[in-house]
Amino acid sequence: QVQLVESGGGLVQAGESLRLSCAGSGRTFSSYVVGWFRQAQGKEREFVAAIRWSGDTTYTDFVKGRFTISRDNAKKMVYLQMNSLKAEDTAVYFCAAILRSGSSLPTSARSYSYWGQGTQVTVSS
Repeated sequence: QVQLVESGGGLVQAGESLRLSCAGSGRTFSSYVVGWFRQAQGKEREFVAAIRWSGDTTYTDFVKGRFTISRDNAKKMVYLQMNSLKAEDTAVYFCAAILRSGSSLPTSARSYSYWGQGTQVTVSS
Protein backbone atom coordinates (compact mmCIF):
# COMPACT_ATOMS: atom_id res chain seq x y z
CA GLN A 1 0.00 0.00 0.00
CA VAL A 2 1.30 3.44 -0.96
CA GLN A 3 0.07 6.85 0.07
CA LEU A 4 0.98 9.96 -1.87
CA VAL A 5 0.84 13.58 -0.76
CA GLU A 6 1.50 16.45 -3.16
CA SER A 7 2.65 19.92 -2.17
CA GLY A 8 4.18 23.01 -3.70
CA GLY A 9 1.35 24.35 -5.78
CA GLY A 10 0.40 28.00 -5.82
CA LEU A 11 -0.23 31.13 -7.84
CA VAL A 12 2.56 32.42 -10.07
CA GLN A 13 2.91 34.68 -13.06
CA ALA A 14 3.66 33.45 -16.55
CA GLY A 15 7.36 32.77 -17.01
CA GLU A 16 7.97 31.93 -13.36
CA SER A 17 8.80 28.56 -11.81
CA LEU A 18 7.36 26.17 -9.27
CA ARG A 19 8.58 22.89 -7.83
CA LEU A 20 5.97 20.33 -6.90
CA SER A 21 6.75 17.59 -4.42
CA CYS A 22 5.19 14.17 -4.01
CA ALA A 23 5.86 12.44 -0.71
CA GLY A 24 5.42 8.68 -0.75
CA SER A 25 5.01 6.15 2.00
CA GLY A 26 5.70 2.46 2.27
CA ARG A 27 8.89 0.43 2.48
CA THR A 28 8.95 -0.33 -1.24
CA PHE A 29 8.07 3.14 -2.52
CA SER A 30 11.45 3.50 -4.20
CA SER A 31 10.51 0.55 -6.45
CA TYR A 32 7.43 2.29 -7.82
CA VAL A 33 7.05 4.14 -11.08
CA VAL A 34 5.73 7.60 -10.23
CA GLY A 35 3.92 9.83 -12.64
CA TRP A 36 2.62 13.36 -12.64
CA PHE A 37 -0.72 14.17 -14.21
CA ARG A 38 -2.76 17.33 -14.40
CA GLN A 39 -6.40 18.19 -14.82
CA ALA A 40 -7.60 21.61 -15.89
CA GLN A 41 -11.14 22.65 -15.11
CA GLY A 42 -13.56 21.02 -17.50
CA LYS A 43 -10.89 18.88 -19.13
CA GLU A 44 -9.73 15.30 -18.83
CA ARG A 45 -6.76 14.31 -16.72
CA GLU A 46 -3.61 14.30 -18.82
CA PHE A 47 -0.16 12.83 -18.46
CA VAL A 48 2.77 15.13 -17.72
CA ALA A 49 5.83 13.03 -16.81
CA ALA A 50 6.90 9.77 -15.21
CA ILE A 51 10.02 8.36 -13.61
CA ARG A 52 11.22 4.87 -12.83
CA TRP A 53 13.17 3.92 -9.72
CA SER A 54 16.33 3.89 -11.83
CA GLY A 55 15.84 7.47 -12.98
CA ASP A 56 14.49 6.72 -16.46
CA THR A 57 12.01 9.41 -17.43
CA THR A 58 9.42 10.25 -20.03
CA TYR A 59 7.56 13.49 -20.73
CA THR A 60 4.60 14.63 -22.71
CA ASP A 61 5.56 16.86 -25.61
CA PHE A 62 4.07 20.08 -24.27
CA VAL A 63 6.37 20.14 -21.22
CA LYS A 64 9.62 18.92 -22.76
CA GLY A 65 12.35 21.42 -22.10
CA ARG A 66 10.33 23.21 -19.42
CA PHE A 67 9.51 20.55 -16.79
CA THR A 68 11.89 18.12 -15.10
CA ILE A 69 10.85 15.11 -13.03
CA SER A 70 13.27 13.72 -10.47
CA ARG A 71 13.23 11.54 -7.39
CA ASP A 72 15.11 11.01 -4.17
CA ASN A 73 14.57 7.38 -3.26
CA ALA A 74 16.16 7.72 0.17
CA LYS A 75 13.67 10.45 1.08
CA LYS A 76 10.76 8.78 -0.76
CA MET A 77 10.18 11.97 -2.71
CA VAL A 78 9.42 12.73 -6.33
CA TYR A 79 9.66 16.25 -7.69
CA LEU A 80 8.35 18.14 -10.69
CA GLN A 81 10.35 21.25 -11.46
CA MET A 82 8.27 23.50 -13.68
CA ASN A 83 9.97 26.40 -15.45
CA SER A 84 8.71 28.96 -17.93
CA LEU A 85 5.16 28.40 -16.79
CA LYS A 86 2.32 29.38 -19.07
CA ALA A 87 -1.30 30.20 -18.40
CA GLU A 88 -2.26 26.92 -20.04
CA ASP A 89 -0.32 25.03 -17.36
CA THR A 90 -3.01 26.02 -14.87
CA ALA A 91 -4.48 22.83 -13.44
CA VAL A 92 -4.64 20.55 -10.44
CA TYR A 93 -1.50 18.41 -10.48
CA PHE A 94 -1.57 14.86 -9.19
CA CYS A 95 1.16 12.34 -8.55
CA ALA A 96 0.41 8.67 -9.05
CA ALA A 97 2.26 5.40 -8.55
CA ILE A 98 2.36 1.90 -9.96
CA LEU A 99 4.58 -0.89 -8.71
CA ARG A 100 5.38 -2.49 -12.02
CA SER A 101 5.41 -1.45 -15.62
CA GLY A 102 6.65 -2.82 -18.88
CA SER A 103 9.67 -1.63 -20.78
CA SER A 104 7.92 1.66 -21.46
CA LEU A 105 6.87 4.00 -18.69
CA PRO A 106 3.07 4.18 -18.47
CA THR A 107 1.42 7.39 -19.63
CA SER A 108 -2.22 6.42 -19.15
CA ALA A 109 -3.95 7.37 -15.92
CA ARG A 110 -5.64 3.96 -15.91
CA SER A 111 -2.24 2.30 -15.51
CA TYR A 112 -1.63 3.82 -12.08
CA SER A 113 -2.91 2.27 -8.88
CA TYR A 114 -2.33 4.97 -6.29
CA TRP A 115 -3.11 8.67 -6.41
CA GLY A 116 -2.54 11.74 -4.29
CA GLN A 117 -5.16 14.38 -3.57
CA GLY A 118 -3.67 16.93 -5.95
CA THR A 119 -2.23 20.42 -5.66
CA GLN A 120 -3.49 23.50 -7.49
CA VAL A 121 -1.19 25.38 -9.84
CA THR A 122 -2.46 28.67 -11.19
CA VAL A 123 -0.46 30.69 -13.71
CA SER A 124 -1.60 34.22 -14.41
CA SER A 125 -0.84 35.80 -17.75
